[in-house]
Amino acid sequence: MRRLRTASERNKLTQNIGFTGLRLAALITVVPIVLVVVYIFWQGSPAISWEFISGFPREGMRAGGILPAIVGTFWLTLGTGIIAVPLGIGAAIYLAEYAPDTNWTRAIRIAIINLAGIPSVVYGLFGLGLFVLFLQFGTSIVAGSLTLAIMTLPVIISTTEEALRAVPNSFRVVSISLGGSKWQTIRRVVIPQALPGILTGVILGLERAAGETAPILFTVAAFFLPRLPTSIFDATMALPYHLFVISTQVPGMPVQIQYGTAVVLLTFVLSMNTVAAVIRSRARARRQW
Repeated sequence: MRRLRTASERNKLTQNIGFTGLRLAALITVVPIVLVVVYIFWQGSPAISWEFISGFPREGMRAGGILPAIVGTFWLTLGTGIIAVPLGIGAAIYLAEYAPDTNWTRAIRIAIINLAGIPSVVYGLFGLGLFVLFLQFGTSIVAGSLTLAIMTLPVIISTTEEALRAVPNSFRVVSISLGGSKWQTIRRVVIPQALPGILTGVILGLERAAGETAPILFTVAAFFLPRLPTSIFDATMALPYHLFVISTQVPGMPVQIQYGTAVVLLTFVLSMNTVAAVIRSRARARRQW
């Protein structure tokens, strides 16, 4: 009896040590991130004003606003989503639900994982060669969006496929046994149940697209434009590249403007996260497993 109690106490002690280690690891990870975000907002908040949000740069970008960069980032993110989300989700549905488990499909999955790890500057050079020069789109929103879409596709495909495979197979069996076709089962049963995971992959991909500098440096970003883009074949400013420029290429740039631009970019990304979190929570509330 004493031996059993000792074993139970030993297991409980091991469990407590494990939980303490996990809490410590989470604390070490989260606290620096929170401190960095708080510091950026603290440094950049004095620059935030209506003129800063809605105005155009002037005096060599040392004054005025960042409206062209905000609008350009929005259009690039929207264009990336329009191209990458349908293609990524469609490819994931095929791989998870239709493709047979063969050496070919396993090779495709490995290739997708490898593509997710390629540096973004390589995608930028690829977009420069294919979309800007070969297809003659020039430095334009469409060239930048296509490049960013190719870069985000591996993330969307991988996370969406994992979300689809996580749905219990019993859901599919019941739907098909009730007379539903395979596509009806996927559309009405599997995708709604996998929606939280799909949204996670989409937001991760779009957030990466919104914050990247190297791909747009070669395909779309302009150093300075005193106007807003009027066509998808126009070049545009973008927040990541604008932040890089005013931090490294413009002498005498006020620090508040640099941090203010970073605050706007962080707010843009965090807003996407917030919207996705609300949609995910509602989808999880309706999930039946």
